[in-house]
Amino acid sequence: MLAPPAFASFEQAYAAVLRHVNDNHEYANSPRGNDSRECIGVSFQLADPRQRTPFLAARPINPVYHFAEALWYLGGRRDLDMIAHYAPRRRADSRDGTTIDGSAYGFRIFSPDAGRGRSAFDRVLALLRSEKDSKRAFLPVFRHGDLDDPASPDVPCLLGLHLLAREGRLHMVAFMRANDADRGLIADVFSFTLIQEFTAALLGLQLGTYTHHVGSMHLGTASLERVGRVLAEADAAPDGRPRFTVPPMPTGTAWEHVTTVLEHELLLRKNRVQYSPADVAELGLPAYWQRVLLLFEAHRQIVHREADPVEQSVLEALEPGARWQVERRWPGRMPASAVTR
Repeated sequence: MLAPPAFASFEQAYAAVLRHVNDNHEYANSPRGNDSRECIGVSFQLADPRQRTPFLAARPINPVYHFAEALWYLGGRRDLDMIAHYAPRRRADSRDGTTIDGSAYGFRIFSPDAGRGRSAFDRVLALLRSEKDSKRAFLPVFRHGDLDDPASPDVPCLLGLHLLAREGRLHMVAFMRANDADRGLIADVFSFTLIQEFTAALLGLQLGTYTHHVGSMHLGTASLERVGRVLAEADAAPDGRPRFTVPPMPTGTAWEHVTTVLEHELLLRKNRVQYSPADVAELGLPAYWQRVLLLFEAHRQIVHREADPVEQSVLEALEPGARWQVERRWPGRMPASAVTR
């Protein structure tokens, strides 16, 4: 078979990748002191990119960070302040303590080029609107200068994203030089497929497949114990884990919705406002984006309200899958009436 294996959801692909690298790795090495197992040339495809997140109790992920990173990309940002609030480890990626360079993929894709007024994304969007079946809609991220400093803490892992509009659907192919199978892979697939869905909405197209190609798929030896628990869970109950229907992004989604969410994310992050579901409903956002904003409100309560539980009304207003993840990521901050299932 020449095509990459296809999966119905990322949860299935994630477990398959972990198992492959853990059990069938080609190399054991330690680049820059990071002991890892490695497979070269790993690919997979998602039939439904909306199923972009795993629901595994052994791997409690942070849905707030995932939306924060995706929005940070869409906003064309490179500031450390926003992204490090949700993932303090990202401070190690900054040279100056203020900005991030290599892994600020959105800055390279969505920010206007100096002196040209348009971003790479603007040009690709115009191409997809004007040239049917184009093969040229590529968003490059990796630059030749990224290797100039051997000591750089932040060389991009993403080479670029390829968009292909075919028969009313928008497909995406991501090319990665390297991916951590346990950590970076989860966040990358979430952000890239959300960018794909956002682009499809702007173009008025249906969502197509998502294909992920990686030069070096690796797994840190420090993660092996957790990976063992994840694979045991995946093996033990392949049909018994929670399943959530991920709602589609509204067809009328526009840049103004992303801008509005980012404006209010800042206010919540700085603890300048507090929102009830009714408050968020008054902002004029589609329900999809209201629920995203309520994730940031839940995080505000977790960060800024000491040991108080997250308000039940906010939890109940979240998308069920996101609520499931929040309950498992921060079990000690859930109200006594929260239902764990």
